[in-house]
Amino acid sequence: MDFLARLGLAVPLIQAPMAGTSTPALAAQVCNAGALGSLALGAIGPDEARRQIADLKSRTDRPFNLNLFVHATPQADPAGERAWLDALAPLFREHGAEPPAALETIYDSFAGNAAMLEVVLEAKPAVVSFHFGLPGPEAIAALKAADCLLLGSVTSLAEAEMSLAAGIDVLVAQGWEAGGHRGVFDPDARDDRLGTLALTRLLADWGKLPVIAAGGIMDGAGIRAALDLGAVAAQLGTAFIACPESNADAAYRALLASDAARRTVMTRAISGRPARCLANRFTEFGERPGIPPVPAYPRTYLAGKALNAAAKARGEPLYGAQWAGQGAPLSRPMPAAELVAQLAAELSLT
Repeated sequence: MDFLARLGLAVPLIQAPMAGTSTPALAAQVCNAGALGSLALGAIGPDEARRQIADLKSRTDRPFNLNLFVHATPQADPAGERAWLDALAPLFREHGAEPPAALETIYDSFAGNAAMLEVVLEAKPAVVSFHFGLPGPEAIAALKAADCLLLGSVTSLAEAEMSLAAGIDVLVAQGWEAGGHRGVFDPDARDDRLGTLALTRLLADWGKLPVIAAGGIMDGAGIRAALDLGAVAAQLGTAFIACPESNADAAYRALLASDAARRTVMTRAISGRPARCLANRFTEFGERPGIPPVPAYPRTYLAGKALNAAAKARGEPLYGAQWAGQGAPLSRPMPAAELVAQLAAELSLT
């Protein structure tokens, strides 16, 4: 399969979905500039998904990617969750608030989610991508019957082998450098923390599926390096956060443009799953000795979002989910279409 030819892409570039940060406007600008724009559906329900897809379709007639979270449905742990909320309580009180009375599952996995599958099938996107795992065979069969190209995020050869067996068409090789949520299928299993370079090369040498490199890539030189390693394209997320079309707030943008971009850390404290974030007061809390075990994703995220809201109301931006990869200091604020054009120009010169 010629990945670029199938999708009619002029640039071997995918804008990462980035739930909460990407928007229909961002995805459309990327698509119209000749790359593959992505819309994240993992943290919203079917009605909002339909609204955003309609918005995207009104802005572009180019192929686009719909991204879904396929995490294990979490089980409530009243005692463990109570301990976590009690540990967070002093931080809430510093900002004049109280923690939630209890944690809740704030959004559903795509696994077994018939309502969201119906939304995606109605949309008939050119590409559907999965993060955190793989849907069941019925969903994969239905999406393939709709002629959707299926992308699966993997962090290891073992996950690549599972993806091949499940019917995934293209692998997104997510390196340890990548910003946002680590796509490991099992967040409690050992993580070998393979970097983008090593993982991309391992999967390309394995040779059973096309590979898209993701993690730490911010410019044309990085895209070229990924292609030289055997990738068919590169996926960039942090590079698009500073675009005016993204949903990043002013504090997030300011931090990304400051020396704060030089330090990112992997944390579970904000959401319950490992995710790479700009170092801030929330990540510092997550590194404190003696804090209770972090409850399951996405239940933990309820408290994380509530604490951020309380802090922001008092003018404190450093409790946000300011996801960013290790290439963050290379961020360049410009409109998304201009960024795609700049990346394409850099790629042609390297």
